[in-house]
Amino acid sequence: MTAEASPPDSTDFLTLVVDLCLPIRGATLPADHGYGLLAALCHRVPMLHRNPCVGILTTAGIRDRQGKILLTPHSHIRIRLPIEAVAEVYKLAGKQLKIGSHEVQLGIPKIFTLKPSTSLKARIVTIKGYTEPDTFAQAAQAQLEKLKISGQVTVLQDKTGKPLRKTLRIKGHTIIGFSTLVENLQEEDSIRLQQVGLGGRRRMGCGFFLPYK
Repeated sequence: MTAEASPPDSTDFLTLVVDLCLPIRGATLPADHGYGLLAALCHRVPMLHRNPCVGILTTAGIRDRQGKILLTPHSHIRIRLPIEAVAEVYKLAGKQLKIGSHEVQLGIPKIFTLKPSTSLKARIVTIKGYTEPDTFAQAAQAQLEKLKISGQVTVLQDKTGKPLRKTLRIKGHTIIGFSTLVENLQEEDSIRLQQVGLGGRRRMGCGFFLPYK
């Protein structure tokens, strides 16, 4: 489950890919919960681990600066998957998950189709071997070209002008990535990028693009 796979060729994906959004109820989660969430979801629905077309976006909350996030009434998990897999994943509705020492319950999911946007943002993109912003941006641009997607990659910056470097911990290993913006996308390319993402570890919240304004 820890291996990083290259993004599949876009022709491997069904034309219709959707987002399944499940409300998540509970008190807290680890701030870095990508791996734990994947493990808990795959325990309930093993297909999520086997299907290379699946992306899972971790949930947002209020950081307590002690390694946890506080869940809010708006917290949810977003699973991006081919529409033919929806029925199996829909079975997660109402199920309880244990993520580390944290217990949460999933609500009734809603289904959303992907919408084109000229600009897409991913909170974190990881590309194996690229941990510096300049070389990372070049590698991400090369992946776009390989996917035949026309767009411009930018590593986002914080308020001080420093690249937004993000980390992901998997079984004691720290993976480095960057918040990434892709601009100047045509409608078809925008949908394709949302379907296939960039980099690896899409089932742990990486390379998962959403419209950016």
